[in-house]
Amino acid sequence: MTRWDWTWEDRSQASHTPTTDLEGTGEAPEAADPGDGSGTSQTATQANPPAESDSSIGGSEDSAERGSVDRVFRRRRASAGVLAIVVVALLVSVVSSHKGSTAAQPKLAKRPLGTSRLTPAERAARTAKAEESAIDSVLAYTPAVRSGGSHGNEIALTFDDGPGPYTQRLVATLDRLGVRATFFAIGSQEQYFSAGTIAEIKSADVIGDHTETHPMMASLSAHDQYEELFDQMAQIEVLGGRRPRLFRPPYGSFNATTFLELHHLHLLMILWSVDTSDYTLPGVSTIVHTALAGAKPGAIILMHDGGGNREETIAALPAIVKGLRKRGLRPVTIPQLLMDDPPPHGLPLPTNLSGD
Repeated sequence: MTRWDWTWEDRSQASHTPTTDLEGTGEAPEAADPGDGSGTSQTATQANPPAESDSSIGGSEDSAERGSVDRVFRRRRASAGVLAIVVVALLVSVVSSHKGSTAAQPKLAKRPLGTSRLTPAERAARTAKAEESAIDSVLAYTPAVRSGGSHGNEIALTFDDGPGPYTQRLVATLDRLGVRATFFAIGSQEQYFSAGTIAEIKSADVIGDHTETHPMMASLSAHDQYEELFDQMAQIEVLGGRRPRLFRPPYGSFNATTFLELHHLHLLMILWSVDTSDYTLPGVSTIVHTALAGAKPGAIILMHDGGGNREETIAALPAIVKGLRKRGLRPVTIPQLLMDDPPPHGLPLPTNLSGD
């Protein structure tokens, strides 16, 4: 905005008053008579500078003022712009950090559904839970099984009458072969050969109940049958093993009372589909041949780690395992077999195998 010029009337009068300045001479004009009014005009002219000079000074001051204000505004705008950039950068950083932490959280919480990142204790607990569930599932429709299903490629190696003086060597042989098995142990043997049972526990083998003293169960009262079952279970737990959930009757002897007591203790009876008769010491080749002859998906093979000399059984294991794998069969524990390929529903209950 242009500042108002209050001297425009004086300049207007001065512009109409003749001057006698001698051009080019540099001499001042003669003084006018005070009475003719020219002196007043000249005095007014000298007192008021030319309009151009006053306007120029006013414009310069105005321009300087506007420039100063503009520079202040520019500095403020620049500062505001820098501040805005900093605020936006901080917001982006915070949002990105929040998104990153949110995205990472499920990975930490989920943990691996598989077992590759689990500790040994976590892996053992998960396996135990799955095995318990599989046993409960089969118990829901039958109290006893002689084999698994026939739709898979798994087969179970089982050993009775231990622990004994050969148990540790037999377990070590299975370890070298990369095989886990199921052992049906006698409780009274633990006072002599508990090292064998401890070796089974360390190798993650499964330990089942084979009674406390290895009697003919069908000849015992309900109370005595219960004691035979329970006392053996307590022995295994004292050694640090899991409470047995599987039972194999000595000599294959059982009756209706046996089933009732098994129900009270949540035990599943496990019989067999292949008997190698290795306890008769028929020779290594015979044991191997018998085991492989009856091998098929879901088969349960009976051998022994206690009750006598088991050199032949130990010597037969590498050939048995090799033969099974050559046929595409994989040796597993009983609980693993029940998880992967359980027996079908509706099968008749097995009968007493001992003849008593």
